[in-house]
Amino acid sequence: MTNSEFLRVMSEGTVKQRHPISGNEVWTVPGRGNRPLGITGPAPQPVDPAEHDRLCAFCHTRYLETPPEKSRLVREGGQWRQLEGVRAEELFDTVAEFRCIPNLFEILSYDYWHLNHGYELDPTTAARRAGYLSTPAGREHVLAVQKGKLRISGLSDAEIEALGEKEVISRASGFFGGGHDVVVARRHLVDDATDTSQLASAGTLTVEEHRQYTRFTISALQRLLETIPRARHVAVFQNWLTPAGASFDHLHKQLVAIDEYGGSNQRALTREIQQPGMFNTRVMQPAIHHHLVLAQNDHAIAIAGFGHRYPTIKVLSTSPVCDPWLMDPIEVDGMSDLVHALHAATGADVASNEEWHQRPHRVGIPLPWYINIKWRVSTLAGFEGATKINVNTISPAALKDLLIPRLRELRDRNIVSVGLIGDECRISQHPLRYSRPQG
Repeated sequence: MTNSEFLRVMSEGTVKQRHPISGNEVWTVPGRGNRPLGITGPAPQPVDPAEHDRLCAFCHTRYLETPPEKSRLVREGGQWRQLEGVRAEELFDTVAEFRCIPNLFEILSYDYWHLNHGYELDPTTAARRAGYLSTPAGREHVLAVQKGKLRISGLSDAEIEALGEKEVISRASGFFGGGHDVVVARRHLVDDATDTSQLASAGTLTVEEHRQYTRFTISALQRLLETIPRARHVAVFQNWLTPAGASFDHLHKQLVAIDEYGGSNQRALTREIQQPGMFNTRVMQPAIHHHLVLAQNDHAIAIAGFGHRYPTIKVLSTSPVCDPWLMDPIEVDGMSDLVHALHAATGADVASNEEWHQRPHRVGIPLPWYINIKWRVSTLAGFEGATKINVNTISPAALKDLLIPRLRELRDRNIVSVGLIGDECRISQHPLRYSRPQG
C-alpha cells in the first residue's frame, strides 16, 4: 500500500484513514471535533487536609483495603529501593511511591489458571503466602479483604460465616499468585492540591518518577511471565478517569497474563512474517510522509497515529531489542520520557487509555515495543456499528497541531524531557531497528 492509501484528505476536508495492521477504516469529518476535550466532573470541593491521602482504596493510608502487595518501590532521600512481599505488620513502615498489588476482581482468575492449566503456586510464592498468613495481622488482613470480595459478589454475612475461616482463606490464593496485577502510584491528588479536581495523572509525575513507574511496571510484567508458565502474553494498560474505564480516579496500571497472543498481536505477527520490517514501511513511512512526527529522542519516536477509533499518540522504541525487560535501562527511560511528555501535554482532565504492545512471550518473530495513548473523547454509536467505519473526531494532523505547542511549552519550562519536537526531528525512512537479529 502507498502512503496515500493509509491516509487521504478529501476535497472538502474529510480525512480517510486505514489502520496499518488491522485495516480498520476511520474517517474524520470536518466540524465533528469542535467540542471541549476535557471531561466535566463534579464541582471541585476544598481538600480537607485530613482526607488528602484517604480519598479511595488506592491511597497510601488505606493499604489494608487492598490485597497483600507483591512488591513496592520506596524513595529514601535520593535513592529508590524495591521491597518484595512486605508483611502486614510492615505495611506502614514505609510509604510506597508505587506498589504492585493483585487485582481484587481478576479478568482471568487464579481458578482459571489452576483448573484449565494445572497452575500451582511456585515454592517462593507459596512460602510468601504461608509467611503472610502465619501472623495474626496477616491472617486478619486476608480474611477481611476476601470477605469483602465475597460480599460484593453477592454472599450474605451468614453465608460467608458458614464457609468457615479455612475455606475463605483457601479462596484467596489469587492474592499471592494470581495473574492480574495493579501498579498503583502514591498520589491521588497532586501534593499541593487545594481542591478535589487536582488529580495526580501520569503527566503530573516528575520525569524521574515516571521512569521509575515504567521500570517498576516492566518488573511486574516479567514476574508474571516467570511465575505463570502457561502465560503467552501480558496485557499492560492504564485507564485514566472513569470514561476510560477506571474504577478509581487514582493513577494505576493493570497487567493481565493471558494464555493466548490476542488478535492484535496475531495480526501484527502475521503481517511481519509477510512483510519483514513492516512497522517501518506501514507505520513510520506514512507518518513521515504526512508530517505526523511529534517528537523523538535517542531511543524512541512519537507520532500522531492513524487508523484509530480514538485520537491516538503512538510512541515506538527504536531499540533493536524487542522485549522491554531485556532492554538497556537508558532505552526504557527514552520510552518513558516521551510517554510522560505526551501525558503532560494531554493534560489530567482528558480521559485516556495507555496500551502497551510488546512482543508475546517466547516468540522469535521481531516486533517493536510501542505504547499507544488514546484520548477517550468520543463515544462509538450506531453509524460505526452499521458501517464498520469509525468516526474519529480529531484527525492525526489536528492532533499534532494540538500537541506540538504544548510540548514546546513544557520543554521550555523543564517539566518534561522530550528531546526534539515536530519539525526539529530528523528521521530516516527506516528508524526502527527491531528487525535486526536478536542477541
